[in-house]
Amino acid sequence: MKRNGIKVLVIVLVLGVLVGAGGPMGFDPSPVFAQAPSETYAIRNARIVTVTGPVIEKGTIVISKGKIAAVGGNVTVPQGATSIDATGLSVYPGMIDAGTELGLTEIGSVAGSVDTSEIGDNNANVHVDVALHPDGSHIAVTRVNGITTALSAPRGGLIAGQSALIDLDGWVPRDMILKSPVAMHINWPGAQGQGFEFASFQQQRSVTEIRKEQDRQIESLKKILRDAKAYGDARDARSRDSSLPRQDIDLKLEALVPVVRGEMPVIVNANTERDIKNAIAFADEMKLKMILSGGVEAHKVADKLKARNIPVIVGPVLRMPNNEDDPYDAAFANAGLLSKAGVKIAFQTLQSAESRDLPYHAGMASAFGLPREEALKAVTIYPAEIFGVADRIGSIEQGKIANLIVTDGDPLEIRTQVKHLFINGHAVPLTSRHTELYEKYKARP
Repeated sequence: MKRNGIKVLVIVLVLGVLVGAGGPMGFDPSPVFAQAPSETYAIRNARIVTVTGPVIEKGTIVISKGKIAAVGGNVTVPQGATSIDATGLSVYPGMIDAGTELGLTEIGSVAGSVDTSEIGDNNANVHVDVALHPDGSHIAVTRVNGITTALSAPRGGLIAGQSALIDLDGWVPRDMILKSPVAMHINWPGAQGQGFEFASFQQQRSVTEIRKEQDRQIESLKKILRDAKAYGDARDARSRDSSLPRQDIDLKLEALVPVVRGEMPVIVNANTERDIKNAIAFADEMKLKMILSGGVEAHKVADKLKARNIPVIVGPVLRMPNNEDDPYDAAFANAGLLSKAGVKIAFQTLQSAESRDLPYHAGMASAFGLPREEALKAVTIYPAEIFGVADRIGSIEQGKIANLIVTDGDPLEIRTQVKHLFINGHAVPLTSRHTELYEKYKARP
């Protein structure tokens, strides 16, 4: 009886889906969950920090169809719009974490909940967007602190794979994708950034041995990229002349063709002065569009980075100095020194569980030499520019996606609270695993 009831329920559900798809034989690839109806909001009497323009001390923002429909000091509120009185509050663009594992990692110590790396040196064909977990608890925890967008990136191998820029709201991975792929990620050969155990092992080897291994891996990288260029050239030649031999498809080389042609940027993870210089020379030789990630000692080569227009994704900032003889504030001052030299910067947290702290990385850098306006831009418009989406997010302008936060103060200050949050024009509830536990235990007997 129970089994028959289940059969009937399954048949009803299947028929419902098929009919909704346009008929018994139709198929619609759109998600089963219907999209919410168009929402219109008006945030009134707010202090609007546009980031790219002057601050509007008392203005209105109209949100419609997921975008900013109007913004200014004298904006008419549409009839039927949900009105939010923001007197005493400020509106900012949603913040952007320029490097994290959000959607890929849940509990770092539990291997089954981590999907950041593949085996092997060349994982160029890895796409982060197919591995995202929209229901990860870190996502909600992060967004309620004002972060609406993040670059979720792979980690393993010399060539780690391709990152995706995601909005921190959505039923399925496809709903979250703002841009994919964004960049190819390369872990520069060497001990830096490889973890304490690896570094300890390296200390047991001579400098000569370490340098030889680095040189071997760099040559391996060059060979892979040259093979990708040859692969792309042969593919194009075959498309123009069908009499040429057909080549076998190589997904790894296929993924690298846009890289070697300068169509896709490469985010290179390097930290020491020597490694950064070598990475710049490598990018020059291979004609790559480079973005530096990490850059612990990037301020030492700021002139080279500025001359080549290479942006730096700084962070994490909230860490100990790298070397025992570094100044105590080395990590905090790096961003300010780069900015002073004219290098475009953005901030990253790297760890999924720490992405919520993004504003405090920027805030700490601001306390140690980075102008406050630049610190705010480094978590809003600058990462949007670096990743090629500044026409869509990163500032409050008419026509841009409505990724917005309404706060009771400066979002880079730890005391500030987010009062309203919008992602793609949708009002997202300010609840998370943390708020649920807080309410639960606040009400304990």
